[in-house]
Amino acid sequence: MPKLWLSLALGTAAGFADYLGGLLLVRRSPSARSLRYFVALGAGFMLAAAVLEMVPEGITLNPRWAPILILAGYCGVHLLEHTLVPHFHFGEETHHDEFLSAKTSYSVLLGLAAHTFFDGIAIGSGFVLSEWLGWVIFIAVFLHKLPEGFTVASVMLASGRGRRTAINSSIILGAMTLLGVLVINLSPSWVRVGLPLSAGVTIYVASTDLVPEVNREPGIHMALIFFAGVLIFVFLKLLAPSA
Repeated sequence: MPKLWLSLALGTAAGFADYLGGLLLVRRSPSARSLRYFVALGAGFMLAAAVLEMVPEGITLNPRWAPILILAGYCGVHLLEHTLVPHFHFGEETHHDEFLSAKTSYSVLLGLAAHTFFDGIAIGSGFVLSEWLGWVIFIAVFLHKLPEGFTVASVMLASGRGRRTAINSSIILGAMTLLGVLVINLSPSWVRVGLPLSAGVTIYVASTDLVPEVNREPGIHMALIFFAGVLIFVFLKLLAPSA
């Protein structure tokens, strides 16, 4: 029971970061550089968490199907982003000089909502297995939530939706994160499917959505922040109790 309430509390915190990202855009836009710091750090931490923790744990739980589920999670998000959802960039894309159709804006919301649902699945799956893994996945998810909320709010404003719609869209992302946590906690046996699927989603988001944003920044600074995210995870893993 304590793990249930902890995972729900952290799912709520991650969802609140989505809302905060949307609120920052509506009230006072943070600089693109400050958002990229979050993106770079989050990308490194997420990739390390997925490869070093989520993938091995998923294969241990479900040796026969985990590799297929990991691939399915990766390919599923790729298909979603390139069919229902037009290409977009996390965090930095503000669209102030563009006008997007309502259909485009809501397809972006749909794609991000699917992704955030699996954020919650990942957090919940982690806590089903161990408190250490739950915390690790929460940190990985939390680090990219602010740019995520920023992105969905910017798309809504660019399509002519009002500020209230922009904020409500970021709230929807937060609610989907919490829903994912709740689903796994209500049916813990689904962790054998949920963890490898969310590992594939995490690898896609880190390597395909976030890393290209890091690479757009000239110089070595963003690359160093990316590697700092990887090293932070490795350091935490060395300090963690055996799991």
